[in-house]
Amino acid sequence: MLNEKLLNALNEQMNYEFYSAHTYMAMAAYCSSESIDGFANFFLVQAEEERFHAMKFYNFINALGERATITGFEAPNNQFNSILDVFEKALTQEKEVTKRIYQLSDLAWDTREHATINFLKWFIEEQVEEEDMFDSIIHKLKRIDEDSNTFFMMDDEFSKRTFTPDE
Repeated sequence: MLNEKLLNALNEQMNYEFYSAHTYMAMAAYCSSESIDGFANFFLVQAEEERFHAMKFYNFINALGERATITGFEAPNNQFNSILDVFEKALTQEKEVTKRIYQLSDLAWDTREHATINFLKWFIEEQVEEEDMFDSIIHKLKRIDEDSNTFFMMDDEFSKRTFTPDE
């Protein structure tokens, strides 16, 4: 049986992962409205990935004989000034996820919940990759103009992006 504080924190993170998926859906909607469908696809794939992360928490909680509790959440931001703004907000979102995963990991260590410690290692590695990816894209976007061929090449590249679960 999990410590109640840890169980609540795992459930909060599961729901935050679902919230992150909604955040990325809002970003995809912005991109679609700007007719940059490859960038929209990028964020649709991100949303799918976040739902996958949420389900990893859901399945883990249930595997421990506990109950996953689904809650509501506030509406995500739907206002963006540019594609660069979208990616900067996405990086901020990923940094928040990282902070939350670290806090969850600290709590697992404090309660000596070794199964949870092991489970969270995957997320820690994932967050390093996520932050690096967004940081790299932001640096590229800062070097190009949205009217340039490079921008449209990025849009085309992102249109081919797919999600393959990496368990």
